[in-house]
This record gives sequence, structure tokens and C-alpha cells, in this order.
Amino acid sequence: MCGIVGYVGPRDCSDVLVSALEKLEYRGYDSAGIAVFEDNEIKTVKTKGKLENLKEKISTEGKPDGHVGIGHTRWATHGEPSDVNSHPHSGARVTIVHNGIIENYLELKEFLVSQGRTFLSDTDTEVVAQLLDYKYNGDPLETIDSVLAEVKGSFALGIMFKDFPDRIFAVRRESPLIVGVGDGESFIASDVPAILQYTRDYYLLEHDEIATLAADSVTFVDEHLQPIEKELKTADWDMEAAEKGGYAHYMIKEIHEQPTAIKTTIIPRIRDGLPCLEECGITLDKLKDFKNITIVACGTAMHAGMVGKYVIEDLARVPVNVDIASEYRYRNPIINKGDLVIIISQSGETADSREAMRLAKSRGAQTLAIVNAKGSSIAREADMLIYTLAGPEIAVASTKAYITQLSVMYLFAFELALAKETISVAECKRLVAALLKMPDAVEYVIDNCEEKCKYIATKLIAADSLLYIGRELDYALSMEGSLKLKEVSYIHSESYAAGELKHGTISLIDKDMPVIAVATQTDIIPKTISNIVEVKSRGAKVILVCTDTCARALDEGVADYVIEVPHCEELLMPISAVVPLQILAYYTAVNKGNDPDKPRNLAKSVTVE
Repeated sequence: MCGIVGYVGPRDCSDVLVSALEKLEYRGYDSAGIAVFEDNEIKTVKTKGKLENLKEKISTEGKPDGHVGIGHTRWATHGEPSDVNSHPHSGARVTIVHNGIIENYLELKEFLVSQGRTFLSDTDTEVVAQLLDYKYNGDPLETIDSVLAEVKGSFALGIMFKDFPDRIFAVRRESPLIVGVGDGESFIASDVPAILQYTRDYYLLEHDEIATLAADSVTFVDEHLQPIEKELKTADWDMEAAEKGGYAHYMIKEIHEQPTAIKTTIIPRIRDGLPCLEECGITLDKLKDFKNITIVACGTAMHAGMVGKYVIEDLARVPVNVDIASEYRYRNPIINKGDLVIIISQSGETADSREAMRLAKSRGAQTLAIVNAKGSSIAREADMLIYTLAGPEIAVASTKAYITQLSVMYLFAFELALAKETISVAECKRLVAALLKMPDAVEYVIDNCEEKCKYIATKLIAADSLLYIGRELDYALSMEGSLKLKEVSYIHSESYAAGELKHGTISLIDKDMPVIAVATQTDIIPKTISNIVEVKSRGAKVILVCTDTCARALDEGVADYVIEVPHCEELLMPISAVVPLQILAYYTAVNKGNDPDKPRNLAKSVTVE
């Protein structure tokens, strides 16, 4: 959830750390801080609030002057956001930054207190700092290894020892961490964009491996302190992809990047007009054997799974369950050997999704990961893997990662149906050809609907609560639209299957509750329209997202505002119809004065339970 960075090299360390943290602030913005070796002493500056607060404090109190240091941007777990709970945290001889959760911190804290240790903060992180200091024997690697044997949980640590002023140390368990290498300089970071302006070369730190970083060298040891060699990787993102590029916010930039993201994701997976997922470990022979599928995910990724369920069951006639990962893990799910469990996660580090995958594997299921972050934990551990090639997604609220998840689900469904012989080769080619047209459809929606969405958003800012309704695929789509709005606008919003309104929810409808309806599926549009009439007759203001053919057939007065999207292959409508819902959410947030890139209380990568 948090973001950590570290630097050793000839540059001004404070400048490097703050610049790197700017690329990670989407991971948390409750507080920020840096610690830098200055004249063989560790100088720490930290403060509550966003990174701008840290910059202001540095300009007021003075910038730590040195070439070795660590930094942190926090999403609060243990202890409220405050100056004292901000990272870095220190013992007498050790200073650390931490991403993750130490599950047994209370037990460790009680022991350390019994040994005369006192604590300044409420965080689990300070417990690790104090434990490192308590166990320190002059050898950093032995000390870190000793602490690893006692701590439980998920964590990535950047560590400075006071008597090693020319280097930093790093270790991870579950939480992500990379080690970057440049020309005479070394870095640690929670994610690749933090270091792209300095280097594209990096190592992935594995479970319980310890890295030692000096300016001219990086070395690694395993949990037994034995030296290990690692593969140097090169990021295929560039700085332009990770910057705003003239847009006011990352969120709207990433909405505009969706046509390209879809193309980049699907075109390499199509051969001779048919889906080809062999490079992902997926073949027609393998797909024939799957009789039950479970899709496990959280938040937006789960909504992509809901669309996947409808499409797979419709085309391939294979039963699909969609489970929230945090529920799936603990309800003793029925998993049969040979079942397929699909894990969807933008970051590939979502803790609940990762543990759900491990549970499924332990019971004999085959696992397929759909992730965006290369080399992430879920990507490495799954039996099969499809990358969504969305590029870096910086805004906390997912847009282009979601739309590429949809694109992958469609390709998978097409190939599964072909393997099950529930569609012909000709029909599969027709569907693939229709999918290839979707980037243009999305581009059209952006170009032709953005201004109207921007205007309609001004009508939402005074609402205390909203309702999204739809049926079948439109219901799955309304779930994502509702989540987007509540994430960034802070307006309470719920999605409901339109046919369920009369079973209780319609009692909430009055003139002050806007209703956003989605109607793109021709065979059920009359049913959805009847539900719209029900809420309209009770005073609701209705915003309708529908196809242009549906809009032309509407009776006047059915909806107060109509957003038309071009009619295309109806099975694929969620790809283009989600775009106005994303844009509505963005402009509602902006109109309310919110920062849509950094919604309160949220973080991009949920690496803790």
C-alpha cells in the first residue's frame, strides 16, 4: 500500500528521493518522509499529509545534504496519519521505511518494552526498527536475517545502519520491491516508475532475499545468507508513459489512453483472425478439460470478472462463479482438482487475490493470472499468465487497466468457446474482428461524449446519494460505474440489478436521488426502460447511457439526459459503454474540488489484508 524508495550514488539524495516518491504517491498519501546520511549522521524529515507538505517542510527546515538515503509515502494502517507515525522510523542505530503489515507486532512490541525499549509511534514499523536495533551485532546481514526469523506478515523494508553510511539494505516478503542499477548509482523502489528517469535496469527482489546497495555495486543473499546471482531486467515503459503529458490529471489521461491500451493488449494475441494465447500457456487442448471456472478478484478487477462470467457462460456454456478474493479465502470454497481459477489483479500484488490463488493451487486447481504489472507475485506464481499491456496506471481509480482486463476476458472466452466447440471457427473470427473494432469505438466515445459528460457531471455534485441500474452485462457495467463515482467523488453510490428495484430499493427514490441507467442490450432494453419509468415517476433525475439506436427509439421524457454510444457487437458493449461512466466520475470529482488521482483513504496497490 505504501511506497518506499532508496538511493546510493553521486546525485543529491534528497532530490532523488522526493522525485521518486512523486511517482509513488498513488500508493499512499497520508504522510511522507526521507532519511539521508549527512556527515555520517542520519537526518530525517517527515510530515503528515501529501508529498507537497514534505517539500514545504524541507524548504523551511533545510534539505538533508548527502548521497545515501531512503524515503516513504504512507497509506496508514497502524496508527493515524500524523507526523510521529510517519516514516522513516528509527532505533538508536537503525532507520527504516516499510511497506506492508507486521502481523505479530504487538507480541514483538511487548517483548521489546520488557527489555526497556520505549516507543514514540503507534506503528508496526517502529517495532521492526527497534527489533533490528535490539539485535544489531555489527553485521547488517546477520541482523536482518535474525529479524526475518521472528517477524510475520508482509513487508518490504529499506534499511540504513548508522555505521554503514555508504550503503542501504533491502529485504522483502510478499510486498513488492525492485532494485534499480544505473551508472555508479543504485536504487530501491516499490514500483518501476519511481526510477525510470534514472534507469530502466532493475532486479526483482524475491521472498526473504536481502540486497546490499552501494554506489558501484549491488549484491544479494538468500535467507541462508548465501550469495545469489539474479537476472537483470529492463523496463519497457518510458518516462512519457508515466507522466501526465499535458493532462490535468492521470485519471483523464489514462481514460484517453484506453484505445491504445486495448490495441496493445489484443493485437499480439490474434493470429489468422483467431485468438492465440499459446505464449500465455493456454492451448485449445488444455481448455477442453475445464468444466468449472471461478474468477477471483477485488474491486474493479472483480467487476471485469463479472463481465467475463456473462461472456464465458454465454459463448462457452461453462459455469463460472465470481468471488471476492477476501471472501473466497475464508469460506472454505469448493475446489476440485482440474478446476480453473482465474485471478485478476492490476498490480499482481493484491494480497487477498494472491492468497486466494495459493489456496486454489494447494487444492489442485489450475490457475490463470490476468495482471498488468510484469514480474509481480501473482504473475510469477500462476500456472498460466496473460499480461494486460496497459502500461503504467498511476491514478488510483483504475480505468485503462479495467478496459484491458475486459479485452483479455473476451479473448479468453472466444478461445474457450472454440475449444468447447460451442462456436464455429467462422463465428470466432467474426467476434475477434468485432473486438478489433473496439479501440475505434472507444475513441469515438471519448471524442463525442466527453463534453456532454462534463456538463452532466455538474448536475451530480449536490447529490448525497446515487443509484446505478442495469440488467445482465449492463448490470455488471453499472457496478463499475458506481465504484468509480464513489471512489473519486466521495458521493455515496450503489449499483442494483434493475429488475430488483421493486423488491425494496425503490423506496429510496425521490427527487434528490439521481439514477444512472445503462441500457445497451437490445433484447432487454424494454425491460430496463420500464424500470427507468418506475424511478422517473417517483421524481428521480435519470441519466441514461445507451446505444444510439436505442436513443432514437426512446419516448420523450424517459430520461433527463441521454449519453449515446455507438451500437456495436452487443456482447462487447461494456468496453465502450464504460467510458462515459468513467468520464462522469472524473468530472464529478473535479467539480467537487477533489484530486481524482489520489482519492482519500485509498491506495493503488492493496498489498495488505
